[in-house]
Formats: sequence, structure tokens, C-alpha cells
Amino acid sequence: MVHLSPGLRGTEPYPFEELDRRKAAAVAEGRSVVDFGVGDPREETPSFIREALKDAVRPTSSYPRAAGLPELRAAIASWVQRRFGATLDPDVHILPTLGTKEPIFSLAQSVLDREGGKHLITVTSPGYTIPERGARFAGGDVARLSLTEANGFLPDLHAVDASTWSRTAAVWLNYPNNPTGAIAPLDFLKEAADHCRSHDVLLAADEAYSELWFEGEPPASVLQVGDLTNVLVFHTLSKRSSMTGYRSGFVAGDPEMISALRALRPSVGVTPQEFVQRASIAAWNDDAHVEEMRGTYARKRKLFLDLFASRGVRVAGSVATFYLWVAVPEGRTSLAWSLELLDGADVLVAPGSFLGPEGEGYVRIAMVPTLEDCERAAEALDRVLEVSA
Repeated sequence: MVHLSPGLRGTEPYPFEELDRRKAAAVAEGRSVVDFGVGDPREETPSFIREALKDAVRPTSSYPRAAGLPELRAAIASWVQRRFGATLDPDVHILPTLGTKEPIFSLAQSVLDREGGKHLITVTSPGYTIPERGARFAGGDVARLSLTEANGFLPDLHAVDASTWSRTAAVWLNYPNNPTGAIAPLDFLKEAADHCRSHDVLLAADEAYSELWFEGEPPASVLQVGDLTNVLVFHTLSKRSSMTGYRSGFVAGDPEMISALRALRPSVGVTPQEFVQRASIAAWNDDAHVEEMRGTYARKRKLFLDLFASRGVRVAGSVATFYLWVAVPEGRTSLAWSLELLDGADVLVAPGSFLGPEGEGYVRIAMVPTLEDCERAAEALDRVLEVSA
């Protein structure tokens, strides 16, 4: 008999694999399903990025360096300066990563210290499940802070008692937020960073959707709080540049933490392949394609907001990201309604309950199919909503 670690034995199936199974079953029946379940953009990666990738492929290959290419770190620092007005030292504050899912999952292994009393990771719910799954895999405990319409989808850090703070190794924030589409004001982010520093807790911020906003000023970043002590921020090209398959991102912040993570990287995996890093340099150095992509998502967003408004379906939050956080009609669960939409419209959406218990009562729509597929799905949804009204 094989003996598995407690972390692996206790790992529950990834909920979005269930969406894949449902989609596969429908497709096997000959149905044409439009998939809004997982945030994997179907828009093309811009051609100049693909060309940069192709041009960087060499006849021989080498292991990439754990710190990443200096040119990539410089391009990231330049983008951070342009976008957020924050100055980062490429050699001190930045570490390129294989996307952000893996480093987000593994962070708990680097900061949990049960013997030292720091055995708790705090996450927000509903939310991206990877920080919680990573904490449990590493043998940590998890505390959840609720995001609700009543609190503007911002966690109440003042509600965390002193005992909980003393046991906490890291607090995770994610703004713009998946799944609610909410944005956090800079003042809130500064207050969160101050709270964490005062309790010797790491503030970890997943900012994968920072470039997808549709109202008001661009979203703020934790990189703008000034003092980066006890702060780590995670960014990725997956959503910004439709590069999910490239697996390219970075973590930035506290020099002590960056140094520790850089020392760890050669043991657990390094950085993306050099040709991916070269393509990433091209992506970080260009902002025009991001503006164009934001316009495409804005058209999709208007399409669905108009549809739901015409059918009396309420959309909460959803001022940023490519997600819509849609309230479930009264008398249904999020899972039941998602199945109704799949059966009646061949449209796959994510039940809010997949994103934590606080997600019940909503479904998440990832506006990642092409505009043409979104238009087809909107027509099908309109017919279903008309019948069920």
C-alpha cells in the first residue's frame, strides 16, 4: 500500500474539473457548448508576442536561471513604473515565475511555521481556491473572511481578533476580485498592509486582473502602498495578454521574501523557458494590445449586462475582471441554476458554491469565449430566461 502525505490525502478534487466533465458529457451528446466556466481566454495571443516566442527558439536549450532573465526583470520593473508609478529594483524586488498558480499554491510551504505558532493562512471567500488548497496541502489551518454585497466585497480586517492575528502567517487578497469583479481602493490596501505589518503577517496580493477594468480609474495595486515590508504581489500575463498557456508571471515585493523565494526556486522549479521569457518581455513592454483587449471585453460585458437587465436578472459587483457575478433566481441553488443553463442553453457557467460557501446564491460567468460565441450564447440565454421568467 502506498502511503500518501496527509496534505495529499486531504486534497479534495479541484471543483472546476467537474465543469470539464459536464462539458465533455454534453459535447459527447453532440451539443455545442459555450464555456463560461473557467477563466481561460479564447482571444488570440497577439501576433507580435507569438513572433517573439518563435524568434527566441534556439537549436539547443538550457535550463533557465532561477532569477529569470535580467531583461525580463527590467521589463517588469518598467511596466510597474508605467502602470502604478512604483519604483522596483529588478534585482531586489522581482522574481519571474511559471505563471502565478504554482507560486500562489506553494507560498504556504514557505511561510507556515507551526512550531513558531504561525500556522494559519487567511483567505477571502468566495474566491480563487488555490491559496486555501495550498495552505491545507502544507499542513496549515485556514480562516475565511467573507466578501458580501453588504461589505462591498471588501473583508473586514478589524473583525479579526488578536488571537487570530497572532496565529496568522499570511493574509491573501485578490483585487480586482475573482469572482465578484470588485475593486479595492488604495486606502484599503494601505490599511491592509499596515495591519499585516503591525502583526508580523505577510500580505499576499493576487493581482491577476489588474488590467481589466471598465469604469472609473485604473485599479490600484498593493505595490503602491509605499513600504513593501511584509508584502508580496503576484502578477501574470495570462489574463493581461491572453497567455494562459505560456505560464509566465512574477512575484514582487519585500526584498527579504524575494531573496528567500529565489533561493528556493532551484529546488522546486525555476522560471519559464527562455523563449517564453523573451515573449514575455515583448508583452510587458507593450500596452496597446492590452487596451485593445480591454475594449473587446467591454463589448462582451455590455452584451450580457444588457441581456440580464432586460430579463430582471441582477448582477452584483462586476466593475472589473472578465467575470460577471450573477445573482441566482430565488428558489434555486447556484449548482441547480448552472445545470438549468447548461441543459437549456448549452451554456456552461461556474456555480458560486465552487468558489467557497459564501458564493452560494450566485454564478460566475467568465466572458472568455470569442465575441461571436458570446453573441450566440446570449441569444440562447435570452430564450431560457424568457421561459423561466
